[in-house]
Amino acid sequence: KGTASFSDIANGVAQSYGFWLDDAFASGGSVGYDHKVMGITARGAWESVKRHFRETGVNIQTTDFTVVGIGDMSGDVFGNGMLLSKHIRLVAAFDHRHIFLDPNPVAATSFLERRRLYGLPRSSWADYDTSLISEGGAVIARSAKSVRISEQVAVALGLPGTTSMTPAQLMKAILTAPVDLLWNGGIGTYVKASSEQHLDVGDRANDAIRVDGDALRATVVGEGGNLGCTQLGRIEASLAGVHVNTDAIDNSAGVDTSDHEVNIKILLTALTLEGDLTLKQRNGLLASMTEDIARQVLRDNYEQNTLLGNARAQEHLMLPVHRRLMHWLEERGDLDPALEFLPSDIEIERRSDAGLGLKSPEVSVLVAYAKLGLKKDLLASALPDEPWFQATLTKYFPNPIREKYQGRLASHPLRREIIANAVVNSMVNRGGMTFAFRASEETGATAEQVTRAFVVCREVFDMVGFFGLVEQLDNIVSTDTQTSLYLEFRRLLDRAVRWFLQNRPSTLNVAAEVERFSAAVAELGPQMSTLLQGAERKRFDLRATQLEELGVPPEVAVRSAGLLDQFSLLDIVEISVDTDRRAAEVAPVYFATSEQFGIDVMLTRVSKLPRDDRWDSLARGALRYDLYAVLKALTTSVMDSSASDLAPRERTAAWSEINAESLARANAALSGIQRLENPGISALSVALRILRGVIRSGSATT
Repeated sequence: KGTASFSDIANGVAQSYGFWLDDAFASGGSVGYDHKVMGITARGAWESVKRHFRETGVNIQTTDFTVVGIGDMSGDVFGNGMLLSKHIRLVAAFDHRHIFLDPNPVAATSFLERRRLYGLPRSSWADYDTSLISEGGAVIARSAKSVRISEQVAVALGLPGTTSMTPAQLMKAILTAPVDLLWNGGIGTYVKASSEQHLDVGDRANDAIRVDGDALRATVVGEGGNLGCTQLGRIEASLAGVHVNTDAIDNSAGVDTSDHEVNIKILLTALTLEGDLTLKQRNGLLASMTEDIARQVLRDNYEQNTLLGNARAQEHLMLPVHRRLMHWLEERGDLDPALEFLPSDIEIERRSDAGLGLKSPEVSVLVAYAKLGLKKDLLASALPDEPWFQATLTKYFPNPIREKYQGRLASHPLRREIIANAVVNSMVNRGGMTFAFRASEETGATAEQVTRAFVVCREVFDMVGFFGLVEQLDNIVSTDTQTSLYLEFRRLLDRAVRWFLQNRPSTLNVAAEVERFSAAVAELGPQMSTLLQGAERKRFDLRATQLEELGVPPEVAVRSAGLLDQFSLLDIVEISVDTDRRAAEVAPVYFATSEQFGIDVMLTRVSKLPRDDRWDSLARGALRYDLYAVLKALTTSVMDSSASDLAPRERTAAWSEINAESLARANAALSGIQRLENPGISALSVALRILRGVIRSGSATT
């Protein structure tokens, strides 16, 4: 029986017992989302494949590329996957019956033939029109004793001089072929690590054809099927340069679709029992939302692959933090690193020395545990019950449900779980897997406090809008350039979240804080190019120009160049409230003051300090916080001691004239520090003390 039939059987049992989940007990039944018809598992895995190829500079939706695979066109994942690009050149594939060889396929005609087979009930490779197979190719039964290897096949599979092989040898050769993509849409485990024995794998049927991870010659591995590789096999392949995640990442769209189906059925079944819907109406509504669900699910896949891509770009830089996160999760009892094949401290040291970090299969695992830990913490908090997050719950459901049953969503039995899941996905996918951990580590804040601050910052700085602009650059700029844009916004999030944790109430009212800061940020954020002065303006212009030279559209380049400067708008709003002045009046004075005292230069130097352990991170954060506090105090002093009708530089000049003596002493003391190429924490701490002295002097004068 197929999985849909098993789901119907299971649902029948649940219904016979009067179980509250009714036919939501098992997803994917005859009255549910048919994963094969939707092609959702393959489409989700294809998001991973496309991302991997974008990192190599290839757009597989417009450029021909070679593929070998496991499966046949009648299979859900293999069949759907091999129809997701018209530029696939399927060189070879095998299933439990046949071996397919087409050493020089024509992308257009082979695509049409694969589509015909997909629509042919119970098709096999034996049904392929052999007149379309290129010279030297064939369809061979796996039961054959020996297979003649043509010159063309030998070239395609990287087998120089080979003229004959057994079917098992040929399938091993297919797995290790020098192609662009190895697509797994079958059942079984085909890749292990060289350190593992076949007995360790637990799949005796494929012992004869299984290969080691370091033997793979494909550029990318797409794991549409489950357990196609062992985790150690993936790690070995990744260390050898293969682009690979895990099956849990690649084929998650099927599970995600099931989650949506179950949560929707729970809501609609309750309405059916109460007489608000007939069963026929419920089933029709479910079916009508199929593509809505697919879009939401594929969105999750896209964002998760962006997260992994950003992590790959920072694998060595973030290795010390990744190690601390692993130890923290282990201490909580949430993670057994050895069980999940995560590297030991000794291995981490070795990789650090080699300029490496966690590889993508390892990051994939650690991301999952980071999310699970955060969900557990948020479910134990009051956050899912705050009215503001009702919008998060609403957004989870497709439009037809939002429009008709908005009032019933708050009574959903899994309301809190849905909210926690959505918020954690947003924070981890966009902020990174160590985002909440680092914020808690540096501030002592709880997961709930960090999450509230993140949501406020996400809304105030329009994270969704900015990321949407960056996503539009897929296949226009390199993924390295996109990553730099994403990471620049992350830096803003990092600083802004810590600001809220240190400056606003311990339990943030999300709605109130968003209202407090959004208007000023929306008004002043686009004005960074005119607000910044002197060296800061030059730094801004240089960054914008660099991004434009990389192909970033001018409006995105300008917005990105000023992102980190927008952090200062939080202090500017606070100054405006404290002094009863408009933020638009405060901002020019603030940035003129920053330029005069070289705050930006010192902030840059703080950013270059080491972050090898927790204390380094705490020291960096404390210095940065103190620098901004000094700038805030200086700005307030300048505004209090100068006329509002003066230009910003005239106001700082007037303040400087009043405090000329103390400034002269400060500049003399600072000059030695400013000449240092890479001042350490001690020198920067002294500089801060000198600036605080200037503030005290200025306050006394005013």
